[in-house]
Amino acid sequence: MPMSSELPPSETVPAGRTAFGHPRGLAYIAFAEAWERFSFYGMQALLMLYMTQHLLKPGVIERVAGADGFRHGVEAVFGTLSDQAFASQVFGLYVGFIYFAPIFGGWLGDRLTGRTVAVLGGAFSMAIGHFLMAFEAAFLPALFALIVGSGLLKGNLAAQVGALYPITDRRRDAGYTIYFTAINIGAFVAPLICGSLGEFVGWHYGFGAAGIGMLLAIAIYVSGLKYMPTDRVSSATRREKLSATDRRAIVMIAALLAITSIFWTIQAQVWNIYPLWVRDVVDRNIGGGIEIPVSWFQSLDALTVLILAPIAVVYWRFQARRQAEPNDIAKLAIGNVIFAAAALSLAIAQMVSGNGGVSFAWPVAFHFLIGAGYVYCAPVALALVSRVAPAAVNAMMVGAFYLGLFAGGIFSGWLARFYEPLGPIGFWAMHAGIGLTGAVAVLLLGYIGRDLLIADRA
Repeated sequence: MPMSSELPPSETVPAGRTAFGHPRGLAYIAFAEAWERFSFYGMQALLMLYMTQHLLKPGVIERVAGADGFRHGVEAVFGTLSDQAFASQVFGLYVGFIYFAPIFGGWLGDRLTGRTVAVLGGAFSMAIGHFLMAFEAAFLPALFALIVGSGLLKGNLAAQVGALYPITDRRRDAGYTIYFTAINIGAFVAPLICGSLGEFVGWHYGFGAAGIGMLLAIAIYVSGLKYMPTDRVSSATRREKLSATDRRAIVMIAALLAITSIFWTIQAQVWNIYPLWVRDVVDRNIGGGIEIPVSWFQSLDALTVLILAPIAVVYWRFQARRQAEPNDIAKLAIGNVIFAAAALSLAIAQMVSGNGGVSFAWPVAFHFLIGAGYVYCAPVALALVSRVAPAAVNAMMVGAFYLGLFAGGIFSGWLARFYEPLGPIGFWAMHAGIGLTGAVAVLLLGYIGRDLLIADRA
């Protein structure tokens, strides 16, 4: 696909409107996304606790509309489940569809509604879903509204970030890094506020706080509409056919998304096996009989990205001024190697500690490594997809990016069965090998698709 610096006719960037070296629309998108992720992670932090400690209890579950039929349907597929297993399965289905739905939302944004309308429709649907969570009877419609809303919003909003920049603009990677930083701000703050309200004040207060966050996201996004790329969907665009080059670009993106599931697999273990490892082997005692909660270690997942992302942006600008900035494929390979090093650090921590407790310095080092890997992989991969995807299906392909998260989560759950037979050293060493495999795979893909995936930077 030719690396033109022009955007598709349906997307034009407002000229001369910049803030801190980036299009002004980026600030509005980033702040809106921070609040959207606040609402998302705030609700997600409460969902499992809410189901297992309240919703599924006798006397409560009977008030949930459609609960019996829904449970029968789930158990017809997955077998008879205990209440806890059923809650886990509901959570898994919810998260799975959250990351699957953006494909369809992206298609609607590309072909029918335009991205702005899709984003606003999705945001209002999510706000409705959060407020419906305040009523036990509306639990299932609430989840459905959240899934539909996320599907409409996620891919289209991310695609609008890419549309702010000409295709060869070197600021694109930094723009997506800022966007992902906003995501992590929301992810870091949400459990502290929504989680605390839900657990210590009342479940519905936590869900209500998430809904308020979504309303703030809508207000911020609407206030910045004049700074967004012009978004027109014409009948010609809807009928636009894909060229042979476009189809090859889609194949390259599909291969890239398969590779991204490798680093998402390692990232997903932060919420799967890693907390069990911290609980069982890390010396969390800081004196006076006080132990650091396991969840505090997980909060480092977002905090380290917040620290490292701006450093990466400055560093890439420094490299760019010297014409030494790595291309996107090289950044992804570096990121996968760093992910491998993060997993290996846990294996080394176990080896050097023997039967004694592992110093909490090792998990801190792990989070800084995995945070660096995230910065080199997640925003760069998303920016690459937005650049390479054909204009006719751009938002849909950006939406497909999130399938990597879904696949990585599924694969990490499947790999978790090997934790006990392999032991911590073997388990984390295996993940280090997986990370190195990802680095090799992305370099190979970059070589095969170098005319599409490696752009000359203006």
